[in-house]
Amino acid sequence: MSNVMTIAIIVLVAVIAWMLLNFFLNKKAVKELNQDEFQQGLRKAQVIDLREKADYDYGHVNGARNIPMTMFRQRYQGLRKDQPIYLIDANGIASYRAARSLKKKGYKDIYMLKGGYKKWTGKIKSKK
Repeated sequence: MSNVMTIAIIVLVAVIAWMLLNFFLNKKAVKELNQDEFQQGLRKAQVIDLREKADYDYGHVNGARNIPMTMFRQRYQGLRKDQPIYLIDANGIASYRAARSLKKKGYKDIYMLKGGYKKWTGKIKSKK
């Protein structure tokens, strides 16, 4: 086997290992909820919409507070540790990053809407 082929295989294995590690860390940091489960807990939770303000203003889940992912590290401190945190993003990816960040800071009761806002069919509020 040539050196190029060996290096390519090593890189491929490293990328797959990194992806698997992230997958398991994501699953450990946050519990995914389907729409019904998410809706059942809405009233008891701090609901955080991680999308940018323009998307949030266009439409968001009733009761959700906007903390865009780009501002999350500066603004998460306002969240209470004694109440569940429900995360919503556009498609279910940024919530993993936010959840892992919160987990590192000692937050425990973290949930996310599976599939993100794009899959949401419940009530919304918009600034029209």
